[in-house]
Amino acid sequence: MKKRLMAAVMAGTMVASLAACSPSPQAPAESKGAEPSATTAAQAEEKKEETTAAPAAAEGDKTLTVYAWDKNFNIPALQAAEADYQKNVDPEFKLNIIEQSQSSDVENAVTLAGSAGDYSTLPDIVLFQDHYFQKYVTDFPEAWASFEGASVNWDDFGKEKLSYSTIDGVHYGMPVDNGTVVFAYRTDLLAEAGYTIDDMKGISWDEWLEIGKKVNEKTGKYLLSMDGDGNDLPYMMLQAEGASQFKDGDINLSENEAFKKVIDVIVRGVKENVIYLANDWGDYTDQTIVGDMVAGVMNGNWIIPTIKQVKDNSGKWEITSMPTLEGKGKEGFASNGGSSLYITSNCKKLELAQDFLAKTFGSGSVETYDAALKNGGVITCSISAGTSAVYNEGVEYFNNTPIYAEIVKMGANVPVVEQSDFHYPTRTQVAAAIQSIINGADADSAIKDAEDQVRFTMQG
Repeated sequence: MKKRLMAAVMAGTMVASLAACSPSPQAPAESKGAEPSATTAAQAEEKKEETTAAPAAAEGDKTLTVYAWDKNFNIPALQAAEADYQKNVDPEFKLNIIEQSQSSDVENAVTLAGSAGDYSTLPDIVLFQDHYFQKYVTDFPEAWASFEGASVNWDDFGKEKLSYSTIDGVHYGMPVDNGTVVFAYRTDLLAEAGYTIDDMKGISWDEWLEIGKKVNEKTGKYLLSMDGDGNDLPYMMLQAEGASQFKDGDINLSENEAFKKVIDVIVRGVKENVIYLANDWGDYTDQTIVGDMVAGVMNGNWIIPTIKQVKDNSGKWEITSMPTLEGKGKEGFASNGGSSLYITSNCKKLELAQDFLAKTFGSGSVETYDAALKNGGVITCSISAGTSAVYNEGVEYFNNTPIYAEIVKMGANVPVVEQSDFHYPTRTQVAAAIQSIINGADADSAIKDAEDQVRFTMQG
């Protein structure tokens, strides 16, 4: 247990722990503008008295307390659900939203409670990152309640989204924000090189590289950029192939042909001035996207507000699916980031919490999801909610195309691949391997070294 506890604490210290879960006007989802604070097991006991427990509701009170971050994104979505439930189910219901500065605050709250063996400090509901949840169930199984007995149409959500929060067939999480990857392109820059948005759909990565070289030659722009330290490209590209960096619970890089081909595409793209690997997340968002260095952006759809910061480019962007290694009309779909709502074991009104989440986020409620999109930019994971009139409205910035309905459709096609508690350590080692290969290292050796480093971490 001590080993698991410390692993969970270490996870909270990683800059990557905040990757791609939701946009933030202050800082990108990768960093949220600050390093998350870690709470060690040794510190837990002395901090126990300092921790402010979620306020307990009076007998018969219909209030639920929830921890969530980002007042401009996730919190408006929760407020939309509250208003929906009050209007259509119970006018006496109230949601007490306690804002956290970043996602790691929630992770640290669970770690602190678990290390102290006292879950009474937790609220009724927490917003939690998808990529991290299964690790926290492993480390703190007594911290969570499930949706057993709740009336939810789980078939209304993409299987990939549910794969993060479903453990041994039991649903623990209610999907909220959609992490589906979009590939957005500046159509005016594509046109300068002789291409349209249709030319970017269903193509191979090799074809994409050739287009990128022409775009760079004609416009001086890169066709794609990514944070070189927190490099999400390998994961997204591999998922679009229906493949993973893990196999049967172990790291799988050196004998993974799809993975090696993906790395080769990235390295060639960098060397041929098609892909720009930024120094850090700020360089990625501020210099390459907002700074207008690129003709294309590929990431979770939460990157859209960053793209839209450049007002002069309104109407010049459109979105489509990802290339694949094969091409030949095959479209690539992936997801990067996203979060779900989880009920904690401290919830004394489990049926109320289940009913609230089931009848808002879990029912495909148009009232909840339309307002969440309008007020916070949260894109639904519910397939049925994505067919509403609001979702099918054209978005001026993206050439009046209904991008939100399209994102929901793409999200339903993201393949389920094997996930791991060691997603972020793997990302770190793979990013280092890519840099080594670009600098002249042997590809096979660099990949094997990354694999060995991850396996050492997994066994540690």
